[in-house]
Amino acid sequence: MKAAEDGGSARGPRAGAPAPARRGRPRSAAAGSAIVEAVLRLIEDGVPIGELSIERIAREAGVGKATLYRRWSGKSALLLDVMRSLDAPDPPLLGRSVREDLVALLEFWRHRGLAKRSSAVLRTVVSHVEAQPELWTEYHETVVRARHEALIGVLRRGMATGEVRTDQDLETLADLFVGPMLARALLREWRELPEGFAEAIVDTVLEGVRPRPALPDAKAG
Repeated sequence: MKAAEDGGSARGPRAGAPAPARRGRPRSAAAGSAIVEAVLRLIEDGVPIGELSIERIAREAGVGKATLYRRWSGKSALLLDVMRSLDAPDPPLLGRSVREDLVALLEFWRHRGLAKRSSAVLRTVVSHVEAQPELWTEYHETVVRARHEALIGVLRRGMATGEVRTDQDLETLADLFVGPMLARALLREWRELPEGFAEAIVDTVLEGVRPRPALPDAKAG
């Protein structure tokens, strides 16, 4: 009877009593950022992927190994988020002309390539992530595909407005615009991406993909 008189304390906490604390500690956004930053610093310092152990990353970030494993299944998943951390929104495309939008896209990629941090990470990490098919597919679907579709959309609009010839495959045309930038990025380590490079690519390729005037019929006349 005593328990009942005291407000039923045998059945649960009294009204107004604080709820029992949940087990486990919530994930710290600061810890996650510190871990990603630690990986970026190590890569910038030239540490090879093979030497980026979970133990070394945790030590650099000032956290325990368990903190990493609570967030990522392993090093490859962590590297995928490191790549994503460098991503930035695509530039706005005004739609006034195909040339203007193409230059905006390529200039955005050029500036990304000039950033020491972005270029160092991409050179170091891309080959590792590509060797992990599931991770590469995820990165492609969440980052690469959106940029590719933006480029395809501009070229498709160019075909509709008569600024781009319609007798060529869209994917091939997209490769013609992106190819020079990627070639310098992968083969020359982002060293030669000068001012005006985006415009030079766009103008050179557009010269070749503009619709050609119809030739006069030889039988006419």
